[in-house]
Amino acid sequence: MRVLVVEDQVELADSIGRVLRREGMAVDVVYDGGQALEHTGVTGYDVVVLDRDIPVVHGDDVCRELTGPRVLMLTASGTLADRVEGLNLGADDYLPKPFAYAELVARVRAIGRRSQPAVPTLLTHRDLELDPAKRVATRGGVRLVLTPKEFAVLEHLLAAQHRVVSAEELLDRVWDEAADPFTTTVKATINRLRGKLGAPPLIETVPRSGYRI
Repeated sequence: MRVLVVEDQVELADSIGRVLRREGMAVDVVYDGGQALEHTGVTGYDVVVLDRDIPVVHGDDVCRELTGPRVLMLTASGTLADRVEGLNLGADDYLPKPFAYAELVARVRAIGRRSQPAVPTLLTHRDLELDPAKRVATRGGVRLVLTPKEFAVLEHLLAAQHRVVSAEELLDRVWDEAADPFTTTVKATINRLRGKLGAPPLIETVPRSGYRI
């Protein structure tokens, strides 16, 4: 899942970014509404975590401009009137500050699922099972110990339902804008994932195209 965090409190913004990345999401972080519109103009985000009171372009105006991604609006104003106003602006959900990170993660995942084609609640292939909600993957009943990126790559490949997924798509959906498009990160992650999945191999390399389960 690709997420943009828009929050002018730098420490809070960076903290949200770290928490979401630990959950396997690809996260970009900006600190004002102008940067938010620039980023959403060139990158297809699934979810925008948007603080309402931000400089340059107010969060309300950013929300009105967004048509593609789902929006989780953050604000220090948590009255019913404020929540209704935020939803009327086009936000998909509204979370008052202060909030628990566990709730933030759950809400981002919930609205993120709405922006993506419906997939089974349990992703399976042969003896491989992956539960996106519980963040657990097993093969032959044995739990796999995966890093957040390895889990996200496996989830994306399984959700593709045998479609070939290019390295560029994985880089875009699993990593963030800081990732070097010429890096071997995707290949290295696939190789580690293959090792952890064991035999017989499940991830096929399609020459000049990408990878598929």
